[in-house]
Amino acid sequence: MKKIFATSSLMLMLAAAGVSAQEGTLDKIAELGEISIGHRDGAVPFSYYDDQQRPVGYAMDLCGKVVDAVKAKLGKADLKISHLPVTGATRMPLLANGTIDMECGTTTNNAERQKQVAFSSTYFVAGVRILSKADAPIQTMADAKGKTVVTLAGTTSVKVVSEANAAQSLGLNVLNVKDLAEGMLTLQTGRAVALIFDDVSIAGAAATSKSPADFVMSAEPMSIEPYGIMLRRDDAAFKQLVDEVLAGLYASGEINAIYDKWFVKPIPPRGINMNLPMSAQLQKVIAAPTDSANPDTYR
Repeated sequence: MKKIFATSSLMLMLAAAGVSAQEGTLDKIAELGEISIGHRDGAVPFSYYDDQQRPVGYAMDLCGKVVDAVKAKLGKADLKISHLPVTGATRMPLLANGTIDMECGTTTNNAERQKQVAFSSTYFVAGVRILSKADAPIQTMADAKGKTVVTLAGTTSVKVVSEANAAQSLGLNVLNVKDLAEGMLTLQTGRAVALIFDDVSIAGAAATSKSPADFVMSAEPMSIEPYGIMLRRDDAAFKQLVDEVLAGLYASGEINAIYDKWFVKPIPPRGINMNLPMSAQLQKVIAAPTDSANPDTYR
C-alpha cells in the first residue's frame, strides 16, 4: 500500500499541470516509465480488492492485457504499474488531468460522457435494475413510490432514477452515495427500500454479502449500459492500441476464458459464483466490436 500511495502522490503532482494536447498518453508513459490505472475498489467481479488488497477482476484482466501491449509498444518490459482507486465522482477528473492513464471498472459509455472522455470498444453490456430486500421486494420504480431509494453519485443510474421519478410523479427521496459498499449498507440498514444501479454490480454486491438470499433483483432492466475502458479524449494512438488489444482477444476467443473466469466460475476471495453466462448483447459486440454510445446498437 505504501508503494501505491507514493505513486499516487507523484501522479497528483503531475496532474497540476495536466496532460497537454501535444503529449499523448503513450508519450507520457514513456517519459515517466510508469502507467497508472484507475480502478474501483468494490465492483465485483470487474474491479475489486482480493484478500491481499490487490485490485483484481474482469476489467483488471483486460487492462492487464493493455499494459502488456504498452510494454511491447514502448520496449519497456520493466514498466512500472500503479493502481489508484477511483469513485464515480473522481474517475473522469483524474483521467482528464493525467493522474490516471485509463480507468478499468464499470463505467458506462454514453453520449454525454463522450464530450469529456473517450472509450474503448465495449467489453460488457449491463442494465440498470433494482435491488431490494426479499421480504419487501421492489420490482418497479412505482413500487417505491413515496419512499427512499439509493443510487451511486456520478453514475448513469442517477439520471435513470431522476427521469423515472419525474415522469411517474413518484415523490421519491433519492440518496446519492459514493460507492457500492455504502449503497448496500444503506439498503441493509433500512435507510432505503431499494438500491438502483447496474445489474451486474448489484448482483455482485448481493452475492458477496453475508446473506445473499436476503436480496432480490428486479426482472426488467430500465436501461442498456455498455461498459468500456475509459480513456482521455483526442488521443487516437492510445485508443487504437487499446481497441486492437480487445479486438485480438475477441477474434482469438481468449475473451471467453477471461469472461468465464469471472462470471461463471468461483471467484476470490470467498469463492462465490456470479452464475452469469455471456449475454447475447455481449456476444454481438465480440463478433463485431464497437465503441458506440447508442443503446440501440446493443439491442
